[in-house]
Amino acid sequence: MSASLALTHLVPLAKEVDENKVTPGVLGFIVFAVMALAVWGLMKSMNRQLTRVDFKEDADPKAEPAGKATSTSTGSGSGSGSGGTASPAKG
Repeated sequence: MSASLALTHLVPLAKEVDENKVTPGVLGFIVFAVMALAVWGLMKSMNRQLTRVDFKEDADPKAEPAGKATSTSTGSGSGSGSGGTASPAKG
């Protein structure tokens, strides 16, 4: 019974609104403010989680050692710091 009573009070208010000038009003501001606070909270939480991440990677056991030359050029060695000779493989 109270729902129909509330609707009868809102219907005259709806007729007073100019159909050519509709603004979001207080409800639109509240929704926008809540969404802005939610985004701010999510970004703060994401920042906190990213600071806890450790980006150190373990060395790949299948990868070649860093000292081993991977180029197969047989030129005069220009451009390489080792003079074109690769160090012998340890093993």
